[in-house]
Amino acid sequence: MIAIPAGEIVLRDEGTRTEWGVEVAAFSLAAHPVTRGLYAAPGSGTPDDPRAPVAEVSWLDAVRFCDRLSRAEGLTPCYSPGGDPDALDTVWDREADGYRLPTEAEWEYACRAGSSEVRHGDLDAIAWHRANSGSRAREVATREPNAWGLHDTIGNVWEWCWDLYDPAVYGPYRVFRGGGWNDLPHGCRASCRRKSHPTLRVDDLGFRLARSR
Repeated sequence: MIAIPAGEIVLRDEGTRTEWGVEVAAFSLAAHPVTRGLYAAPGSGTPDDPRAPVAEVSWLDAVRFCDRLSRAEGLTPCYSPGGDPDALDTVWDREADGYRLPTEAEWEYACRAGSSEVRHGDLDAIAWHRANSGSRAREVATREPNAWGLHDTIGNVWEWCWDLYDPAVYGPYRVFRGGGWNDLPHGCRASCRRKSHPTLRVDDLGFRLARSR
């Protein structure tokens, strides 16, 4: 986990052409997305490419994994998932010290690492994307990190965030960020926002761990 300092970020929605500022408290963020090896259940055997990012995990899968890992390490779980199929009854205990998903503001703030550019470096150098991935996810931390030591914030797999995208329009849809191994450059930008139902599972969507400080 990498310590991320407090700061501010301006988020933008390109569809509605709106922007809003968010203050970000200091927090910790994993240096790379959760890998297949970390995600594998005990006794399930060694997965193929254990250093590749896990994918085909829903938002609900990610929340449950955060709680499972927190309990395994003696930390207080952050979430209380309920029975709602849309996950709208999932509660986040913001005082808990366990693992969680980053908020959308935390994610973009950490991805930018102080940069105002579209991305923190040359796309081929920092990211696995459609033109260089070989049509698959690649091992984490094999592209150049950003200024704060974070790998794969751009490319490889999209990453679930905690936030609802726009509940007035899209109901329970949650945000994911960062671009994936099959995306064109337009999708591999710090500001690119996408969304889907919290039960979606797809082969270029994973997640990254955060903790409050």
